[in-house]
Amino acid sequence: MGLPKQNRLKHRKDFSAVYQRGTRIKTKHLSLRILRGSPKKTLDLPLSARPVSSTQSANAGSSTRVGISISLKVDKRSVVRNRIRRQIQAAFRQLLPVLAKNLDILVVVHPPAIQCGYLQFLQELKQLLADFEVLNGD
Repeated sequence: MGLPKQNRLKHRKDFSAVYQRGTRIKTKHLSLRILRGSPKKTLDLPLSARPVSSTQSANAGSSTRVGISISLKVDKRSVVRNRIRRQIQAAFRQLLPVLAKNLDILVVVHPPAIQCGYLQFLQELKQLLADFEVLNGD
């Protein structure tokens, strides 16, 4: 089972915004890019009138969203790439309750990750998120 719909980063413009304006930390297997949302409440404005600064995401006032990018360089077989994606999604499902709100998170998978299992992904994600100081309660 994947992430809940409200916690998915789906659109190309959202991925591009995180790539361009997000801050990055990387390990041997994963890179994590995080774009923090605006703390201002602009929900009463129409989408076209809401301001989005260059350091803030369009995710103002909503829950944390996660996107996963796995290129063909990781493995040409879709079965392998999808297994990695499912393991990372499962790790994020476990971490969602302790994550800060209003974040757009992009996980970029590196080729050595094909040797990793679920527990190693969970451990690396916890470490990366702790480095970004976005974990609550840990």
